[in-house]
Amino acid sequence: MEIRQLQIFQALAEELHFTRAAARVHCVQSNVTTQIRSLEEELGTPLFDRLAKRVVLTDAGRRFLPYADKVLSTLDEAHCAMIQDAVPAGPLSVGAPESVLTYRLPGILSEFRRLYPKVALTFRPYSDEKLVHSLEVGKFDLAVWMVDHIEPDRLKSVRLRNEEILLFASPEHPFAAKKKVEPQDLSGQTLLLTEAGCGYRKKLDQILALEGIRPGNITEFSSVEAIRECVSMGMGMGLLPEVVIAGEIARKRVVALPWAGPDMAITTYVVWHKDKWISPAMSAFVSLLEKRIRAKAHAPSRSRPGAPAS
Repeated sequence: MEIRQLQIFQALAEELHFTRAAARVHCVQSNVTTQIRSLEEELGTPLFDRLAKRVVLTDAGRRFLPYADKVLSTLDEAHCAMIQDAVPAGPLSVGAPESVLTYRLPGILSEFRRLYPKVALTFRPYSDEKLVHSLEVGKFDLAVWMVDHIEPDRLKSVRLRNEEILLFASPEHPFAAKKKVEPQDLSGQTLLLTEAGCGYRKKLDQILALEGIRPGNITEFSSVEAIRECVSMGMGMGLLPEVVIAGEIARKRVVALPWAGPDMAITTYVVWHKDKWISPAMSAFVSLLEKRIRAKAHAPSRSRPGAPAS
């Protein structure tokens, strides 16, 4: 089994298209086909199904992918460790939710690229349920995560800040004139929410479940901006971080509702796997995050790259 085969397999597994995979690994399509066939013969099982013009991973391919990811990630780390000294350089992959990427990170990204031009920084979205696994297999070096608690036996973390989470609606919504909105008021109402599994969505789901409250309709969106726009058009109530809707509130396109239920604020951390080698690029990025968006000085103690775990 050769490293080149794993690189081609990883590219095809992510692109699910022979031409795009070939372009990504800088070779001709026939070479992708040859290398994948050779890998399948060595493993004794098909890794992909070729269905007309579609390419899909087989069950064996899905089981093999995390191992290929981990091998290639470890090799990248070894390469960086050998060629880098104290100067941040090389690839750095960061997972971030849309709300943080769009409303917290652009200025930080610009500053980081100015300070560390040798770092090839990439951002990718993720699903909360798969985040820890993505860090374990090396898909991400770091991730920004909105969550109440971190598993210290699996992850190291730095606490950045608290995010206020707001229930909001259009100014014409009947609840816009209420002096307070309690959990039971959501019974039978239309809610526009992020996908199940999102940290602050989980908090609302738990509140409603404990109270035995059933909304009339829940419409899920993968985009926070889509939720914001649909709420402003009067399609229902939404739940998003304050930073996402602050501009719309100022322009009076939406109003924050006076939520009287349990607090739904959530903490934002930057996290990485406990066994991850802390590269100079990782350390520099975490330091910049702390400097620009970290919580106040009285935040709980935390571990940081290059320091002993707390």
